[in-house]
Amino acid sequence: MKAILWKHFGGAEALELGELPTPEPKDDELLIRVKAFTVNRTDCAMLKSSLWIMRLQTGLFKPNRPVLGTDFAGEVVATGAKVDRFAIGDRLFGFDDNGLASHAEYLVIKQSKALAKIPENVDYSTAAASIEGPHYAENFLNKVNFKTGQAVFVHGGTGGIGSALIKLIKLRGGQVTASGRGEHLSLLQDNGADRAVDYTSPVFWQMSQQYDYVFDSVGKGTFGKFKNMLIPKGVYISSELGPGGQNLFLSLTTPLRPGKKIKFPVPLNKQQSVDMMADLLTEDKYTPLLDRTYALSETPEAFAYVLEGQKVGNVSVKTG
Repeated sequence: MKAILWKHFGGAEALELGELPTPEPKDDELLIRVKAFTVNRTDCAMLKSSLWIMRLQTGLFKPNRPVLGTDFAGEVVATGAKVDRFAIGDRLFGFDDNGLASHAEYLVIKQSKALAKIPENVDYSTAAASIEGPHYAENFLNKVNFKTGQAVFVHGGTGGIGSALIKLIKLRGGQVTASGRGEHLSLLQDNGADRAVDYTSPVFWQMSQQYDYVFDSVGKGTFGKFKNMLIPKGVYISSELGPGGQNLFLSLTTPLRPGKKIKFPVPLNKQQSVDMMADLLTEDKYTPLLDRTYALSETPEAFAYVLEGQKVGNVSVKTG
């Protein structure tokens, strides 16, 4: 089978199109013909593995797996002898931020992993783009006691997580102000934001409006910078650890005192996220924001584009 081979830690130059044997499913596994996947921030973090803690997962000195990939949409083409959850011909999508080796024509996956059937009205690219960002977005929202009508500021509303946050907050009846570059303000509003602001504006940090929650979906701010944008008991959540790991530390200390708090969005319940997205897609309540689509052979170029940090929503790859 064709696959994007991961040769070493680094940038897009570490990837190349190659050949690997088609895997065979074990008793509790499915063989999936991959139809689409995304190149996302989790994939890029694994590719670079610049943090030592990431190397514990991906390998100390070189990659401990030949293929990257954390999400997919595809079709079951073979099953192990003990598989009873799905059947040959089922259209599935799934996610695992520990890695699925999905950047290939085929993958094998245990039937117990975070998987769901793709609704009949949904194509493979849409399904694949409806997992990673929404999973992390949902793990922002489930860390707070969100109520209808509350005001949320989403920093980085055009990213995979940010664009999903806007949609999920609106589905819960929230009011959303989202930030993006000036040329993307209309796109933010088209995606559901009630108000869009330009984070490159010199007056951005002087905004006087306050919010129940500030969700830093790109992790490029800090609690200190956004603190004035929170109501007295407001909550800040970031997608990153922050300088010196401060977000993890502050998530442990700020709840011990009154006032504004920071929480850390530990991303759990992957199956719950996939099931939620299957329901929303079935009900036509969610459409992912798609930027570009590449062919399998162009996956290194897709990584190069995503690593620039300027993608809008999701970058999709079709395998055939």
